[in-house]
Amino acid sequence: MLDRVTRLAPSPTGALHLGNARTFLINWALARQSRWKIVLRIEDLDTPRVRPQAQQQAIDDLRWLGIDWDEGPFYQMNDLSPYVAAIEQLHSAGRVYPCSCSRSEIALAQSAPNQGDHEPRYPGTCRSKLGDMFRYENADDVQPMLEKMLLPRSSDSESGTQALRLFVPDESISFIDFVAGLQSINVQQQVGDFVIATKANLPAYQLAVVIDDARQGVTDIVRGDDLIPSAARQLWLYRYLDLTPLPTYWHLPLVVGEDGRRLAKRHGDTRLSWYRDQGVAAERIIGWIARTCGITENDVPMSASEFAKGLNIHTLPHEQVIFKNDDHKWLLSR
Repeated sequence: MLDRVTRLAPSPTGALHLGNARTFLINWALARQSRWKIVLRIEDLDTPRVRPQAQQQAIDDLRWLGIDWDEGPFYQMNDLSPYVAAIEQLHSAGRVYPCSCSRSEIALAQSAPNQGDHEPRYPGTCRSKLGDMFRYENADDVQPMLEKMLLPRSSDSESGTQALRLFVPDESISFIDFVAGLQSINVQQQVGDFVIATKANLPAYQLAVVIDDARQGVTDIVRGDDLIPSAARQLWLYRYLDLTPLPTYWHLPLVVGEDGRRLAKRHGDTRLSWYRDQGVAAERIIGWIARTCGITENDVPMSASEFAKGLNIHTLPHEQVIFKNDDHKWLLSR
């Protein structure tokens, strides 16, 4: 019988906020209920936006909430060779091609951009230069980029002029999400061929998480439902790289402000570290999360262990959680 493994994967590009806390706490509680192993992974590849102090702060915030783990923390930047090996495999199979397009060029190429999309669809500008070839045989354009990935990096490491994109077929890929239900997504129509290696000579998020999840034995991925589209992209990579087993997905509703948009600075300071600095106890944060999960009818302080005992993933509300000003006042009314 396959051992079940999940991961907590904060990105140190900013501090953890209440929405992150809810997702991580549910993930942790579900794992402890089901006796899954928990891996802590710090996703630090977005080096221009990574804040060194945010790495330790994320760990401290998780511990403050009462969340623990069995392995880690692991840091992606410590060893890029597994990602390079995966890119070489994809390139050898003719699955990737270099792209020199800028974000502004891609945005300008949209004849009818869809409002609300997280990113514009890539129109295939550089793919069209390959004509009818599916295979891209010229390794000279790719190998120097991979070699640079393996070199020691500094804050002023030089970026290149090309990214690498994955050929994506114009067909849907389907999976069953244990919270959101059956999903069927056409990645080509949604975002087109997507980036797997950036112009900064770094593995892109979509590739890195697939490689890390596979090599760390992750079987169950619990995260926000804004990443449902990413699951489809990642499943193409699982298929092309012949990685098994495919993960089980649990995509949770996001916490949003009263304007319906995901929590951000525009909604005030919802960082866990800010509440902690104000003297708010972790039990109050957990109590608020418990009420949004249907564990209690009212806001009642509780510990992480009490939360884990009370959580029922099958009765978890599927609607977005609206963080209101009254919720903020309750957290501060110790």
